[in-house]
Amino acid sequence: MAMDDLLAGAGVAYRALACPSFFENLLEEAASIRDEGVFSDAVDADRKAPLVAVADIAAVAAGLLLDRSWSDAGSVPVLGPRDLSPDDLARIMTEQLGRPVRYEHRPLGELRADLVGHGLDEAFVQGIVDMKRAKNEGLDAGVARTPDTTGPTTFEQWCAETLKPAVLS
Repeated sequence: MAMDDLLAGAGVAYRALACPSFFENLLEEAASIRDEGVFSDAVDADRKAPLVAVADIAAVAAGLLLDRSWSDAGSVPVLGPRDLSPDDLARIMTEQLGRPVRYEHRPLGELRADLVGHGLDEAFVQGIVDMKRAKNEGLDAGVARTPDTTGPTTFEQWCAETLKPAVLS
């Protein structure tokens, strides 16, 4: 936000891509999904939110770089085809991987302790905890999905093409 304000104040034309969580964040959980059939996060199991594939974000960015018709400042939301909850993700992963996958909710205090235990800076950890809390309170639900804001990659497609090879390797 501060950087956006600084850029806007400079009078330059720019676009800030506004993206929710990425499908690719689940790749950090590939070993846990493979070995234990579980992935975890600090959001409620039924909290639906937009997620998007990084390839869809890259396509929007490339399109903006090639489009010389805009000259102002602003944000461009990039959302996936539909909102999904962690329970939805687990169900789809189970279908796509052919093995049970379940979601495990991690309390924010536990997340904080783990991150600090790994030696991460206290201010950085607080930023992560604050972001996770905000996401659980609906941070990513503020943008309406339209044809212009919707990426084409479904979670099912991403699982088949990206997650499955990572988990089953």
